[in-house]
Amino acid sequence: MRLDRYGQFKPHGPKDWRMADPDFERLCPFSPLAPNEDELAGERFAGASHMDRRIGRFEAAYVGHVAETGFRMDGSSGGLVSWVAVELLRTGIVDGIVHAAPTDGGGSADGYFKYRISRSEREIRAGAKSRYHPVELSGVIAEMRARPGRYAVVGIPCMIKALHLAGRVDPLLAQRVTLTLGLFCGHMKSLRLVESFAWQMGVRPETVRGVDYRLKRPDQPANWYVAELSLGDGGRRRRYWWDMADGDWGAGFFQNQACDFCDDVVAETADISFGDAWVEPYSSDGRGTNVVIVRTGELNALLRAGTAEGRLELAEVDADFVARTQAAGLRHRREGLAYRLQRFRGPVLPRKRVEPGDKGLSARRKLIYAMRRQIGRWSHRVFRLARLTRWPGLYLGWARAALSLYHGLAYGRGWLGSLLDRLGWSGMEGRDP
Repeated sequence: MRLDRYGQFKPHGPKDWRMADPDFERLCPFSPLAPNEDELAGERFAGASHMDRRIGRFEAAYVGHVAETGFRMDGSSGGLVSWVAVELLRTGIVDGIVHAAPTDGGGSADGYFKYRISRSEREIRAGAKSRYHPVELSGVIAEMRARPGRYAVVGIPCMIKALHLAGRVDPLLAQRVTLTLGLFCGHMKSLRLVESFAWQMGVRPETVRGVDYRLKRPDQPANWYVAELSLGDGGRRRRYWWDMADGDWGAGFFQNQACDFCDDVVAETADISFGDAWVEPYSSDGRGTNVVIVRTGELNALLRAGTAEGRLELAEVDADFVARTQAAGLRHRREGLAYRLQRFRGPVLPRKRVEPGDKGLSARRKLIYAMRRQIGRWSHRVFRLARLTRWPGLYLGWARAALSLYHGLAYGRGWLGSLLDRLGWSGMEGRDP
C-alpha cells in the first residue's frame, strides 16, 4: 500500500497481480463478488436480539460516556473506545489492541498516523482521539500473523469488513483477530486535508509534526470542531473547522472516491461500534458523548458491569435513537447512494444493499448529492495543481467558491439559497429529515 499523488493509500504491484490472485475478488470490501454486510453480520451475529435495516443486527445500544477519570477528556467523544480497549486488555480477553496512533517523530511522507499494536493501557491511551486520516492495515496484519495472540482491531466500517473477508481465506488471521471495534464513519479523508489546514493557518505543511483533528473544549458544543497543528519549532496553531474553506465535513472535500459506494455508516460487521451522539442535549455537551452498538453478549456484559460499578454512565436506547444521531450520514449512504448508483457509468457496478434510483428525490436534493461528489473529485485535482504550482490561493479560492455554492444548495444560504427558496425548491439539509 502506498500513498498516491492525491494523498490516498492505493495498492501497488505487478500489472497482472489482481488477475493472478484467485482470492482478490473476494477480499476487496467493495467487490461485487464479495459478501455484503448483511451476509457477514448474519453469519457472525445470527443470534442477535435485534435487527434494524439502518444499523444492522445488535444485542443492545447505549448513549453515554466514561465516568472513570481521564478517558472522556482524553478522547474526542465520550472516551468509550479507549475504555473498552483497555478493559479488554485488563481482563485478559485479548493480548493486543490494533489501532491508529501518532507516528514516531511526527509527520512523514506516509502521514501523521499509522496502525500499531498496543499491549498496555499507556499505549492505548496515547492513541486516543479521532483520526480523519488515511491509514492502512497491511503492516499490522503481517505482525499479527507472525506473532501468536488474540487481537482486537479498531477500524472504520470498510476496514473491519475487509478483515472479515480476509479471515475467510486466511484461517490464521481469523483465529488471531478475535474481536473488532468499529467506528461510525462519514468518509475517509486524504492526507491533503492536513496540508490545506496548514496553508489556512499560515504555516508551511512541511513544518507540521502532529495534528489533533478535534481539540476538546468542554466549554463549547461538541460539534464545534477545532483543529490544532503541532509544529517543528514547538509552536501550535488552532482554528475552527467552520472557519476554513474545506471545513464543512458534509461537503466532501478530499473524500476517497470509494466512499461514494459505501452503505455502512455504523460498522455493522464489528462486534461493537462507537460514534458521536449528534442529537441534543448531547451535541451541545463539549465533554463528548458516545452512542454505542453492541452485537455480542460478552461485550454487552462488559458494558453492563462497567455501568454497575460506576465506571461508565450509560443509558440504553433503541435503533431509532441511534439512527437519529447519524441521520445525515444514513441519508447520504442510502437515498444518496441509490442516486449515485443510478448515475454510475463505470465498468463494474458495485453490488449494494440499495437499488439504483431517485424516487422521491427533489431536484434540489439531487443537486446536493451531485455536488458533493464533484467537490470530492475536484478537491484532489485542484489541490494537486495548487501544490505543484506552489499557489495555495488557487485551491483556497476554488474551495471557498465551491463551499458557497454547496451551502446555498444544502442550507439555503447566500444569493443561491435565496433564489432556490423563491423558486420553491425543497431539500435543505436542515429541514429534510
